[in-house]
This record gives sequence, structure tokens and C-alpha cells, in this order.
Amino acid sequence: MLRSSDMTLTNIVAQNLRAVRAQQKMSQEAVAKKARVSVSYVSMLERGQRTPPLETLEMLAKALDVSPMYLLQELSADRPRSRGGRGR
Repeated sequence: MLRSSDMTLTNIVAQNLRAVRAQQKMSQEAVAKKARVSVSYVSMLERGQRTPPLETLEMLAKALDVSPMYLLQELSADRPRSRGGRGR
């Protein structure tokens, strides 16, 4: 895992997307379908191989029932991974 100082926005989104999806027990397929993107794209996002445009970030957040800002925020060890709901 990368140190906090080495985290890029792409890596932060990747980590948050994977964590929220796993916590909600959703498959990549389910997220992809709800966000209207391909499964391979979700996989690439979770591995930090792609950076989503804002419109896609919004669709992913809606699919996961979190705010887009939640997917962009670096999570600390003492902060819960998901707050349930959109977190606004």
C-alpha cells in the first residue's frame, strides 16, 4: 500500500471505490450496471489504472449511495470506510 504522502487522486479513488463496494457486498458487475460503465472499467478504476471523469465519478457514487466527495477524500485509519447514505 502507498504511504499517505504518495497517494494520488487516482489511487485515492481506487482505494475508496474498492472499499465501499466491498463493504456494501456489491460485485464489480453490479456497480458497473448501476453506473452504466463496463465491468473492465470498474476493475481498471479499482486498480488505479484509470481516472474517472467527473460525470463517471458521480454515476459511481450514486451506484454506491455515497457522495462523489467521499470517493475523492483520503481516508484515515480511524475514519470509517463508509457512512451509509450519501454523506451530505
